[in-house]
Amino acid sequence: MWSYIIPIITLIAGLVGGFFIGVYYLKRQMEAMQNNPEMLQKMAKQMGYNMNKQQLNKVQNMMKNQKWK
Repeated sequence: MWSYIIPIITLIAGLVGGFFIGVYYLKRQMEAMQNNPEMLQKMAKQMGYNMNKQQLNKVQNMMKNQKWK
């Protein structure tokens, strides 16, 4: 019986732990992009957008006004 319960519990704990680690990592990346315009422009290019300086500044200001907490 324990051979079924232990793997299920560890799977659930791993999924929950992985979710929270992923959220923490994503928050850190978003905070880094606010301060690093090159990183933000690189992400935009990966998504297929070419951003000029004005658009880049607008996106940075929008991100700074967001609450990532």
